[in-house]
Amino acid sequence: MTNVKTTISISDARKRIFEIADEVQSPNKVYTLTADGKPKVVIMSAEEYESWVETLDVLRTFPDLEKEVTETDEAVRSGDYKNWVSLEEMIAKRPRSLAEKPKRKYGIHTKDQTKSRKESR
Repeated sequence: MTNVKTTISISDARKRIFEIADEVQSPNKVYTLTADGKPKVVIMSAEEYESWVETLDVLRTFPDLEKEVTETDEAVRSGDYKNWVSLEEMIAKRPRSLAEKPKRKYGIHTKDQTKSRKESR
C-alpha cells in the first residue's frame, strides 16, 4: 500500500481545489500544501481521515496490541485458548446491568416542595 503524496503550494491548490478534492478520494492519495516552501496542511479524503482517527484510538486503547495479538496467536496454536472464559460464560456470570433494572424516577415532586415552603413560613 503505497502512499501517493503530492506537494504543492497553497496558491496552486486554491486554483485546483475541486480537482484535488476528487483526487484524494483515491486510496492513499494525499496532498501536502505548502506556504513559503514549508508544509502547512494536508488534504486527504474524509474516509482516510476517519480511518487514521480510528487507528489512533485503537492504539491508545490497546497500547500493547501487537504483543496481545502475538500471545493470542500462540494460544490458538497451542490450544490454550480452549481454557479461556467464553463470552457466553462472562455474560451469564455478570450482574444485571443498570439497563435491565426496573426504571425508577428519583427527585423531588414540585407539589412537595410547595408544601415544604408553605410549612416553613
